[in-house]
Amino acid sequence: MDIEGIKKILPHRPPFLFVDEVLEISDKRIVAKRNIRSDEYFFAGHFPGEPIMPGVLMVEAIAQAGGVMLLRKRENATPLFMAIDKARFRKIVKPGDELMLEVEVIQDRGRVVKISGTAKVGGEIACEATILAGIKE
Repeated sequence: MDIEGIKKILPHRPPFLFVDEVLEISDKRIVAKRNIRSDEYFFAGHFPGEPIMPGVLMVEAIAQAGGVMLLRKRENATPLFMAIDKARFRKIVKPGDELMLEVEVIQDRGRVVKISGTAKVGGEIACEATILAGIKE
């Protein structure tokens, strides 16, 4: 699935859309990617001369990939953060990196879903988190 397909599912738009392509998808698992460009808006202040992707945006990218998986069969739904648990940041993400997002469903109760995901660069975990999301329909 390309960016246009993703835009049909997620309500997010640039510059706050952090999924570029979906490589694999099922009802319980998704693999997606985000190419980290040097012109990303957040690099201007985080940090000048040493651009690093903020950890909170890696968590957002994981959540958005999960949103694509969860919302592709639900029309006019919006995912909302309810909780972020076990967030860990293990590797710096810089311009030029390819962020691979792998997310799976842990628990699905309809309007409340728990997912677990990782963001990897070069096969190494940069970020991991468990996210509780509410689905507003």
